[in-house]
Amino acid sequence: MKRLAWILVLAVTPALGAQVPDDSGATPPADQAEARQLRKEIRQRWTEHVRTTLGLSDAQAAKLDGTEQRFEEQRQPIRARQRQINQALNAELTAPTPNEDRVKQLMSERQQNQGKLQQVNRDEDREMQGYLTPVQRARYQEERRRFQERVAELVRHRREQRPRLPVQRPRPRRRPPR
Repeated sequence: MKRLAWILVLAVTPALGAQVPDDSGATPPADQAEARQLRKEIRQRWTEHVRTTLGLSDAQAAKLDGTEQRFEEQRQPIRARQRQINQALNAELTAPTPNEDRVKQLMSERQQNQGKLQQVNRDEDREMQGYLTPVQRARYQEERRRFQERVAELVRHRREQRPRLPVQRPRPRRRPPR
C-alpha cells in the first residue's frame, strides 16, 4: 500500500521531487528512471481502471488515452507556474514587511493561472464529449476527482512527515564594544 501511495504521488506530481531539497541539488539518474517507471505503471493502472469503470470500447479507450496525454502536457507547465507563484507569494508573506504591490501582483497571476487550468479542463471535457456518453464523462470526472483528492491527501501526509527545518531569522546587529 505504501508503494502504491508513492506511485500515485510520482504519477500526478512529477515536479514534486524537485521541491524537496537534497544535499547535491540534483536528482540522481537512478531516481529519475525509477520515477519514470512508476509513472508508467500508474498510468497503465489508471487506464485499466477507467476503461473498466466506464465500460469503454477499444476505440473510446484509445481516444481517451490520447486526449489525457495531450491535455496533461498542457497542464504540466501551468501547474509548474502555479507552484512558482505560490512559492513567491509565500516568500513575500513571510518577509518581515511584505511588499503590498508584489502580493497583489502574485495574487492576480495566481487567479489568471487558475483560469488557464480551468480552460484546459473545459477544452479536454469538450473533446471527450465527442466520444464519451454523458454518463461516461460524469463517471470519468468523478474518478479523476477522487484520484486527485487521494494524491493531495498523500502529498499533505508526506509534507507532515517531512522534518521541519527551523526558520532562520536575521539576528539584530550588535554594536561593537567601545
